[in-house]
Amino acid sequence: MKKVAVFGNAGGGKSTLSQQLAEITGLPLVPLDRMRYKPGGGEVPHAEFKAAHAQLLQQDQWIVDGFGSLDTVWERLDVADTLVYLDMPVLRHYWWITKRLLQGFWVPPAGWPDNSPLLRGSLNAYSIVWLCHTKLTPRYREYVDRAKATKQVYHLRSLQDIKTFYQMVKAPNG
Repeated sequence: MKKVAVFGNAGGGKSTLSQQLAEITGLPLVPLDRMRYKPGGGEVPHAEFKAAHAQLLQQDQWIVDGFGSLDTVWERLDVADTLVYLDMPVLRHYWWITKRLLQGFWVPPAGWPDNSPLLRGSLNAYSIVWLCHTKLTPRYREYVDRAKATKQVYHLRSLQDIKTFYQMVKAPNG
């Protein structure tokens, strides 16, 4: 486990899991939203983001949290030696976005660029959940099923799966 891609639908717990995984493993954490968005929430030009993403993929170790863009997600999944796919029920995504929004009034959400607009980001996440579920989730599921032959794959579908994953990573020889 040296190059870990943590991915899944919006509001699926990627940032929380990635932070804890980085603490457990000592691997450097790279939240893609901080690469893709400037402080305050403005988007970094796509060519600039792609160049930074390409440099990131060349590094020896990382945990990458997030989506980035459609043209970079598949590159990252191909380069990663470990895939952690958070595939929670759709209603859980909506609930976790709501929870993040409410908690965000006191504590900025993990992995978000500094001073990013919480309400706008949350409304955007709500609109992405169903689109991702219908368009991208089937492709993610196919990808992880094929990748099991060549990579370490963790397809987490429940809170219990997440808890088991943490225990496995914390275990000696995990």
